Amino acid sequence: MTRTAVVTGGGTGIGRATAAALAADGLEVVITGRRKDVLDAAAADLGPQVRAVPFDATDPDEIEAALASLPERVDVLVNNAGGNPDLTGPPPQTLTGVRDAWLANLEANLVSAVLVTTALTPRFADGGRVITLGSIAAATGAAGYGAAKAGVVAWNAELAFQVGGRGVTANVVAPGLVEETEFFGDALTSERRATLISQTATGRAGRVTDVAATIAFLASPEAGHITGQVVHVNGGAHLGG
Repeated sequence: MTRTAVVTGGGTGIGRATAAALAADGLEVVITGRRKDVLDAAAADLGPQVRAVPFDATDPDEIEAALASLPERVDVLVNNAGGNPDLTGPPPQTLTGVRDAWLANLEANLVSAVLVTTALTPRFADGGRVITLGSIAAATGAAGYGAAKAGVVAWNAELAFQVGGRGVTANVVAPGLVEETEFFGDALTSERRATLISQTATGRAGRVTDVAATIAFLASPEAGHITGQVVHVNGGAHLGG
């Protein structure tokens, strides 16, 4: 039986590279996201094993409406949707603005993963895999974004025990600087990029394929005794314990 995967935020960057890696491993992959045109283009490029189902992973109504189009059996769920809303505008100047900025990060990065995982848990195959994107920022700090990704780690630890009885694993993959994504937009200066690269042992920025390959391994049948973990993919910029 062909294994199936759902990859949220699968139209670009790490999500798209992950969909490509899983399809190459023989899985049927559904990519999701808010932008139908981006998803459709990605699915067309990635081939017949990949199809697009658009929905907003932070919206319970949209998730429920999309369930009819998602696989009845899910072998792999990759919670990749997210980002740092703080990078899209100036710092908040009021307490209300601070609250809204922190809630936006929590919704985009933690609540989205919780909602999609909760909706699909009844469909998880025995021996299934849940992989959620974290960040080096959970360990090194980045205001609301870092706090949200730290929340992903805490939630994942509980999830591993909730689903582990059926052989389902739950892990977090935490990248450092990764290029070829929309994460920074125009906010990454050449000076900041050089600083981040200087903190690595490898002397380079990460690639989307670095992260996708790690996710593909954790999604594989061979990774069945790895669960509740945070796997860092950052070239040594943070040495996780």
